[in-house]
Amino acid sequence: MTSRQEQSRGLTVRALSDTDLLLTRTFAAPRRLVFGAFTRPELLRRWHGARGWHLVVCEVDLRPGGAWRFVSRGPDGAEMGLGGIFHEVDAPGRLVQSEIHDGWEEGEALVTTVFDERDGRTVMTTTARYPSREIRDGVLRTPMEHGAGEAYDRLAEMLNEMTTKGEPR
Repeated sequence: MTSRQEQSRGLTVRALSDTDLLLTRTFAAPRRLVFGAFTRPELLRRWHGARGWHLVVCEVDLRPGGAWRFVSRGPDGAEMGLGGIFHEVDAPGRLVQSEIHDGWEEGEALVTTVFDERDGRTVMTTTARYPSREIRDGVLRTPMEHGAGEAYDRLAEMLNEMTTKGEPR
């Protein structure tokens, strides 16, 4: 398999506990590049969201206590907004942030993302902690896994382009 094929459909999502979801994906890029793709608006705009969805608002104040806000627009014009606060920023290894979707009254999730580099590849491990099992189960019933999988496929494609074209990192 080529590295691009190997990355496709590489997202693993599983319940870790009554309130936690674990998402794991490996990217064929160094962690400083992957971390940058998660935190730099000019890169986030290139990959964030399922295919056909694009960020129309992308604000990132990358510091503990700093806010972030994304609004995505889909092919039919529908919009989805979410945001939160960064609790920890340990570049390029770890991000901890809150996340709440517009109109979501169930409370915010606490999202911890760890970037672990091994032999030039980065394993991204994200743990999303929800206020209750019911909310976690509700998230699992949404198309979240499909959308995240497509977004991470787009990210893998962008990272591949960046590493083969020698784009600034």
